[in-house]
Amino acid sequence: MEYLLLAGVFLAALLIYSVRCMIEDKRRLRRFEQKLRTEYGKREGKRYPPERLQALKRHFARGREGAFFPDETTCNDLEFDSLFARVDRTFSAAGEEALYSMLRVPCFDRAELKRRRELTAYFMEHEDERVRLQLFYAGIGRTDRYSVYDYLDSVMELSPKSNAGHYLMIVLMLAAILSVFLNPSVGLFCLITLFLVNFLLYFKLKAGIEPYIATFGYILRILHGARSLENCGIGELSDILSDISEDIRAFRGFERFAFFLTGEKVMSSDPLDILMDYLRMGLHLNIIKFNSMLRQLQEKEEALEDLLYKTGYIEAMISAGEFAASLPTCCYDAGLEEDSSEKNAGKVYLKATGLYHPLLSDPVSNDVELTGSMLLTGSNASGKSTFLKTVAVAQLLSRSVGIVPASYFESSDYRIYTSMALRDDLMGGKSYFVVEIEALRRILEAADENNAQPSVPIMCFVDEVLRGTNTVERIASSTQILQSLSEKGVFVFAATHDIELTELLGGHFSNYHFEETIQGDDVLFNYRLQEGKATSRNAIRLLSVMGFEEEVTRKAQERARHFEQTGRWE
Repeated sequence: MEYLLLAGVFLAALLIYSVRCMIEDKRRLRRFEQKLRTEYGKREGKRYPPERLQALKRHFARGREGAFFPDETTCNDLEFDSLFARVDRTFSAAGEEALYSMLRVPCFDRAELKRRRELTAYFMEHEDERVRLQLFYAGIGRTDRYSVYDYLDSVMELSPKSNAGHYLMIVLMLAAILSVFLNPSVGLFCLITLFLVNFLLYFKLKAGIEPYIATFGYILRILHGARSLENCGIGELSDILSDISEDIRAFRGFERFAFFLTGEKVMSSDPLDILMDYLRMGLHLNIIKFNSMLRQLQEKEEALEDLLYKTGYIEAMISAGEFAASLPTCCYDAGLEEDSSEKNAGKVYLKATGLYHPLLSDPVSNDVELTGSMLLTGSNASGKSTFLKTVAVAQLLSRSVGIVPASYFESSDYRIYTSMALRDDLMGGKSYFVVEIEALRRILEAADENNAQPSVPIMCFVDEVLRGTNTVERIASSTQILQSLSEKGVFVFAATHDIELTELLGGHFSNYHFEETIQGDDVLFNYRLQEGKATSRNAIRLLSVMGFEEEVTRKAQERARHFEQTGRWE
């Protein structure tokens, strides 16, 4: 009676604990759901370990062989990693990787860009549907610092093992159990011997599959999440969900008995878990399941990759919508409308109103309308480099997630190249000048290739052309390089301190500038784009503002005035 009472108390305590856990899980889920609603568009960008970003970079063009994407020089110039972190609001590794791929590989398909715009708008307008899907994706979760595709590649390199030996041992064990009834001593001896043999082999075989169990676990979460998406009932996703359903069908049986492989619990005191552990050791149930799952994965690799991307694609669109909600103003590219694209077909053009950089906490917006290349002059720190990056980022976003940080934006399709934030390559033994020449040469080569075999035209951004050499050769070479780029059909945005270029390139470039105002000892910038060339300089005045001795700045001013009057330095 006492034992029954103790057992009852134990079961009651276990039941109470289980109920409390369930209640707490539901509370945690409700809090998370409420956070998704109240903090929409307010969440900060993520921080990524360097190895995670490297993993994303390894696989972003997977399945898109031959597609154009901005090279590493361009990505470094535009601070692409920071831009990605600003846009990313995903909860799953599949969504994160789909979004990275989308941002890194521009889309020039009008129908696909229109589709992305529609889905982004839908999730911004339908909170309940968005939150429901975000809960699904949070359930799928992330991998660690490596890409999903890193794990898949490692799995695909494995050689499938036959389960015949394992099945034979199970048959022999069943035969030994039956023989116990005929000859107990012999049957029991055979059964124990077979079990011990399997037991000893088990740990060696398990060590071989253990590194891949997490991969299988994540794929199972993807399949579970994809099934939830399949049944979400959102009509706007019907075409994508149809593809997902087809991919899921390719994995029939993959999830069946997957518990044998993924359900192990370290140091569990649950009697059922202990029993399952002994069954795995004695019958190799997890090894058998691993081998069968591996064969199915390798046979259906294409379907799995499609499932990963399509599943992640939906979350990438949700993330794009939240990115849009986080911006003070945003728009879609009006250049993608049919009447606009037909009207401007084959033309170099860009029109933007209220354009600003999304990475700035307090940005100044600018308006610009161009039908040809731009030469941008202005004082130091006046905003030239930031403006170049602003236009480049807007063009990149317009052909990826479709959200542009502006009140109006219209442009054609362009492949983006930059030559801006360059540095000496000490490890490669290259000076700044050599690095810069190589960066410019790659743009010229791309322009030549485009002229030989026309494709999507080029938009390039060059900051301080050939700053690594002397004035005379810099001006002469800069003039020829920029003129050559413009003549090859490249849409050029170039910033320079060399006012002489505004005259030398007058027939090829429109002149714009940024200027400053001086109030007492302060140099103030409004960061507003102005038409025409710059008429002021502030480098010497900045020396004074930054605390240099008055004698230094006074003599510098005198030398500058003397050169302007005589054309000679003294």
